[in-house]
Amino acid sequence: MPTKSMLPADDLTPTCHLRNLMLITTASLFLAGCAGYQSYEAGSYSQPVATGQTAPSPGSTSTAPSSHSAVVSQLQQVYQRYQGTPYRYGGTTPAGFDCSGFIVTAYREGLNRTVPRTTELMLSQGQFVRRDQLREGDIVFFRIGGKDQHAGIYLGENRFIHSATSVGVTESSLGNAYWQQRYSQARRFL
Repeated sequence: MPTKSMLPADDLTPTCHLRNLMLITTASLFLAGCAGYQSYEAGSYSQPVATGQTAPSPGSTSTAPSSHSAVVSQLQQVYQRYQGTPYRYGGTTPAGFDCSGFIVTAYREGLNRTVPRTTELMLSQGQFVRRDQLREGDIVFFRIGGKDQHAGIYLGENRFIHSATSVGVTESSLGNAYWQQRYSQARRFL
């Protein structure tokens, strides 16, 4: 007489496997990045303001002096205020930020500038910047899952600040293999 095993794994049916797979897929898509649904309040974006500075010519080693160090100092202050704040999809407050929510807050509080609310809108605005011409305050974008959906603020010296799903508001290196492989482009709003 055959005996039936009482192990839970033996009771899984193909329907149960499919349900678990759909649940995992849905959760992964929900947590995948910042470019999905996010509110965009009318009137919350202003056109980039010209600073009167020109981009350095290719091969030039000079940098615009004190304004860049001021940008980094102001962004570092915002970063220190929110460092470790958890990632929250759609988040725009100290209770939790998604990547674009942190960028909007850092620009507003640190630089007194307004930028679009979502990565998708950021990508359609601002001035395209080649990687070899990055300047402090530029917004850097990363391709994850085939779509530009993560972003951070460049601080210079290959560093950027952002809100990561794994650790919240943090500082990372563009030289890190993960970010290096996923780097897509940059936009300038200063």
